Amino acid sequence: MEIKNFINGIHALNIKHFIGVPDSVLKPLCDYLNLHETNKQHMVPVNEGAAVALAAGYYLGSEQISCVYMQNSGMGNALNPIASLIHQKVYDIPMLFLIGYRGEPNQKDEPQHIFQGEITCPLLELLGIEYALIDKETDQEAYQSLLNRAKDCLSANKQFAFVIKKGALKNEQKFDQDNGFTFKREDAIQTILAQKQSSDLYITTTGKISREAYEQSNALYGEHKQLFLTVGSMGHASMIAQGVAAVNPNRRVFCIDGDGAALMHMGSMDFIANMRTDNLCHIILNNNAHESVGGMPTNCQNTSFADTAKVFGYAHVYCAASADELTAALKQARNNKGPIMIEVKVALGAREDLGRPKESAVMNKQSFMATVKGE
Repeated sequence: MEIKNFINGIHALNIKHFIGVPDSVLKPLCDYLNLHETNKQHMVPVNEGAAVALAAGYYLGSEQISCVYMQNSGMGNALNPIASLIHQKVYDIPMLFLIGYRGEPNQKDEPQHIFQGEITCPLLELLGIEYALIDKETDQEAYQSLLNRAKDCLSANKQFAFVIKKGALKNEQKFDQDNGFTFKREDAIQTILAQKQSSDLYITTTGKISREAYEQSNALYGEHKQLFLTVGSMGHASMIAQGVAAVNPNRRVFCIDGDGAALMHMGSMDFIANMRTDNLCHIILNNNAHESVGGMPTNCQNTSFADTAKVFGYAHVYCAASADELTAALKQARNNKGPIMIEVKVALGAREDLGRPKESAVMNKQSFMATVKGE
């Protein structure tokens, strides 16, 4: 279905605001919204729960129903405000959801999406949210029928969800942005790993950062046993690193994080700072975008993670925008007690031939844990 027709159908429901977190399945939607909707009509909060709450605020302030979009993995973040804020048994707030369907049963996908795909529709049923699947075969007539169902639900102060399969939406116009930075993210990861010592441990965040770290470690050393490659659980790599560092005080632990992930659960930075873990170095590769799901802007481009880390109370804070600056920061960090923050400004984009780990998530876990034990 052409994205313009899809959006026009939503506008016909008297919905003016689109609020959500980018998703690769919904990239045609995200491209279109970034190109054609103003920043007052289209907003990208830091996580899916915040998107639901923001939409609830618009309704409470104006009776305007909003459209909230997310990948199905984001339903976990959204679950609390769906169940305890907008549900009919609480504040009874209508809302339209667009949910990108990753991990669709009987379809090949990444490990972090498999179980989420299995429970997506049952979870909506459990929440009492009526839904409809949108796929490549959904034509305009069928879509109009589904819009009528959605309208009935919204009119009754209920929620309705369109669960959108891969390839269901198409858009010829692509949204491109340039953050002005020139240091490639994969080069930054190579610079970080080039200074690896035998006792170091690395926790890498979900998405392309873990994929690039995997390839760079294999290229440099022929293995990646000191890396825990986080898949799924976006925004939680720093807390995984905090846990690993706390129980391995004689090892230097590096968290290689992304800006979109760090924004998603920024309270973790405050916790890390207050735990005063001497051996933890938190590195945020900041490109002002959700790179792994289409390069959509985070809408938080004025956020300085270095300044934020100082306010939270990280022991030492560094900034870098080149290989030389990053190398210098890493050397200083190794000589200081943490928690340490290094914010690295990196360019958008990734290699077209960027691969994926050949080992399963469980195999990565086993290899990493064996390395921690010195095996």
